[in-house]
Amino acid sequence: MKAPKRPIQVVASWVRQRPPKVKAFLVVITGMAAIMFLRTVVHDHDYLFVTAEAVHAIGISVLIYKLMKERTCSGLSLKSQELTALFLAVRLYCSFIMEYDIHTLLDSATLITTLWVIYMIRFKLTSSYMGAEDNFAIYYVVIPCAVLSLFIHPSTQHHLLNRICWAFCVYLEAVSVLPQLQVMQNNKIVEPFTAQYVFALGIARFLSYAHWVLQVLDTRGRLLTALGYGMWPSMFLLSEIVQIFILADFCYYYIKSVVGGHLVLRLLPGVA
Repeated sequence: MKAPKRPIQVVASWVRQRPPKVKAFLVVITGMAAIMFLRTVVHDHDYLFVTAEAVHAIGISVLIYKLMKERTCSGLSLKSQELTALFLAVRLYCSFIMEYDIHTLLDSATLITTLWVIYMIRFKLTSSYMGAEDNFAIYYVVIPCAVLSLFIHPSTQHHLLNRICWAFCVYLEAVSVLPQLQVMQNNKIVEPFTAQYVFALGIARFLSYAHWVLQVLDTRGRLLTALGYGMWPSMFLLSEIVQIFILADFCYYYIKSVVGGHLVLRLLPGVA
């Protein structure tokens, strides 16, 4: 006699059988419900952005623990770490020039730890680096982000170069995880520490998006004009949405794997 399925397993099975458009609709509805919940329980919505950066830092800490304990970087994308370091460096520059605050300190810490991960992969753990699987051509994302930032950027009073740099780091952050997802798709099996790192990125991106959405609601749309005019406010929020959708599928399978008691995450074809 088969054991009865858990309610979450029944729901997961039902969702998995739905068409892609229905899945996308369910993701949107779930996200909106989560944002409304956060609006109710979190009174100062600035805390959400700080929490998002803290979760990102926790994800990096997981990577550091993996590298130090297991002495292997298998399953990690060097290219994704390099893209992360690039957008963090540009954002840190903008933060110093445009608005020095707590986010500047958090970005500094995250950049330092990311550079340490890059150093370990490049020079200390080279033998375990899976270069053949890390085959994403990063110029496919760096060049379009750079070109897009030239035409669509904030229209604030800051220097034009600074505004372009700000837009560039926003666009690049949205797609920086793509090489890591490509590595995981090539391997089909994701190790626990790597899965936890990517899941942390997904949570961080959602909290960041929730922060901006709630800020727009709280200011009744005035925040959008504070960000600038033209297409920039829409592109800014769209970049946040892109990050969430890129990671949403992986986060779903990660949660499903954890609930099922599996330490190693196995990806199906087309996932990530």
